[in-house]
Amino acid sequence: MHIRFSKVEVIDLLKAWFAVSLAFTIASAGLQFNMGVVVLFGIIAFSAGIGFVLHELAHKVVAQHYGAWAEFRADNKMLLIMLVISFFGLIFAAPGAVFHSGNTTFQQRGKISVAGPWMNILLALIFWGLTFTALGPAAMYGAKINAWLALFNMLPFGPLDGTKVLAWNPVVWGVTGAIAAALVFFI
Repeated sequence: MHIRFSKVEVIDLLKAWFAVSLAFTIASAGLQFNMGVVVLFGIIAFSAGIGFVLHELAHKVVAQHYGAWAEFRADNKMLLIMLVISFFGLIFAAPGAVFHSGNTTFQQRGKISVAGPWMNILLALIFWGLTFTALGPAAMYGAKINAWLALFNMLPFGPLDGTKVLAWNPVVWGVTGAIAAALVFFI
């Protein structure tokens, strides 16, 4: 399967990745700027940033698998709100979404929605496995943030993935949410 990207989509993904990474860095380190913060930004860009990007790309890949058009679009207003809130040590990340259209079934749309949280669950497990290596502390951050991303996205509110997954299949919603919650609790 060939994944298709437009130039606008690539720019939006990179912009959102950078903004998410910057917001998490600001929330963690404040306004200081030194080599430690630069290293922290790199760790966050790799763990939280990659979790965000791969979450969105999982939606895209599954949608395109079903023959739908699918592209990520950044939400510039939400990126700005996220950055402002990060100055208070908080994160509310809703940097954009993958929009898809085409002749997909209700079940296929449910699978498209659950793909992102499952990507975060997989990443949480991979990062958790890496905590037993020299990458320990950085990997632990990646494990925790991806577990939280999975759980947050499974909440059945508004435009979050959980709303669509619950409407499609309550068992899949419950199992996915329970696994994400267990990872948040045990990692």
